[in-house]
Parts: sequence; structure tokens; C-alpha cells
Amino acid sequence: MTTVNGFEIGELREAIKHEYRLVADKPETGFHFHTGRPLARLLEYPDELVDGIPESSVSSFAGTGNPFRIGVLSEGEYVLDIGSGAGIDSLIASRMVGATGRVTGIDMTDAMLAKARVAAAEIGATNVKFVEGQAEALPLPDESIDVVISNGVFNLIPGKRETLAEIFRVLKPGGRVQIADIVLERPVSESAKENVELWTGCIAGALLEHELEQAVAEAGFTGFEITWREDVFGGAPQESNAASFGTKGITFKAVKPAN
Repeated sequence: MTTVNGFEIGELREAIKHEYRLVADKPETGFHFHTGRPLARLLEYPDELVDGIPESSVSSFAGTGNPFRIGVLSEGEYVLDIGSGAGIDSLIASRMVGATGRVTGIDMTDAMLAKARVAAAEIGATNVKFVEGQAEALPLPDESIDVVISNGVFNLIPGKRETLAEIFRVLKPGGRVQIADIVLERPVSESAKENVELWTGCIAGALLEHELEQAVAEAGFTGFEITWREDVFGGAPQESNAASFGTKGITFKAVKPAN
């Protein structure tokens, strides 16, 4: 796969990187999505989860749900955070899994990785690392992860089926996904998918609910369930087309069957 909706994959990724470098470097800019501590409150992150996370990480938070709403992580678990951004979810996960657990955050945006690494060092989180990489080719061994989390990223990934196959590969049998993303209530036309702003705005690459469920099932997962959905774009600083497509933030879970 070298193109998607008329875009070269590299061109599309660079547009997404540009948007999220700005979220990392100038989070006060105001975007067509909410950010920072106000977003964490909107997504119902309990204060005790966010308290103690460096403000540099919190300020560049740009998720669409709360993957920990599905369930807390257990001591000693190995966690992968796909599209870890400035690191807020990875750092929360690192506290949950404790000294015997491990968290790997993977992101493709250099400025986000830099912020996440500084934040981890600031609070002495030695059980978390942040790695540059692509979701479609995860730099992890087979069956090495207990839980995959992600927040507002899956819709931005051009190769969704490749990504789901990679998640399935790296999860241990019985491992689970706890993912926050978005779904659409109305499809995006093929011509609209050629608008890069609809991609960086988390719309053009999003799926309808039945498309998401089908893709997850085809990758081999069972127990797919959307556990929460809300409007997470309304009232953002910049106007967007989110309402036109019935865009909703969601959390969903699924399991890799045990052997």
C-alpha cells in the first residue's frame, strides 16, 4: 500500500506529523479538537489519574476517549501504547503496572516523543520507554504484550488492517485491547477523503461502527464491544466538520483468543 485516497502514504503522514508537532510545541494554539487538561476532564479522567503527570505532557493531550475506563491495568502487565503522543496515557499506565510491569509508547512525531521522554524523566518513570515507529510495523516481538491501548490514533492510520494484524501478532494469547478512537454515523464521500484537513481533523480516516467491528473481527479478535460514546468535538476552539458526519468519541475493547 503506497497510496490512500489519492495521497502518497508518506505525504499523508507528513501532514499528520505537522499537525501534531504543533499540538506538541504550541498546545495553546487552539485546534478543531479539544486538548490538555480541559479535554481530560471532558473525557472523564479522574483527577487522581492525571495528578502527578507533568503539565508538559498533559497540555499536549489530544485523545478522544479514556482507555482506562474499560478497566485498570494490573501490576506486572506489559503494555503497548500506540500513538503515545506526549505520553499522558503511557505514564498513567506505568503507574498502574508498577515496577514489575513495562510500558512501550510508540509514536511517529518527533516533537511528541521528545515531550514524552522529558516527562517520564521528570517523574522518574523507569518502566516506560518511548520509541519512534509506525503502527503498521510494530517494533516488538510476537506475543510480548498483555494490553494494547491507544487514544484518538487509529483513525489517523492509513493501514488499519495491517495495524490490527500487528496488534494481534504482538499480543499474548488472551491479551486485550482497550482503545479510544472515533466512529462516524455518516460515511465520508470519496472526494471528501481527498481533503487532507479532514484527515488531520480525525474525520476522513475514521470508520463507521460496523466497519470497525468487521475489521477487528477479521483480524482474529473476539468480544468486540463499544463501551462508551460521546461528542468530543463540540465547542472546540476551531470550527470543524465533525458534526456533519456524526463524529463520536468511543472506547472499545476486544480480546485475542487464548490458545
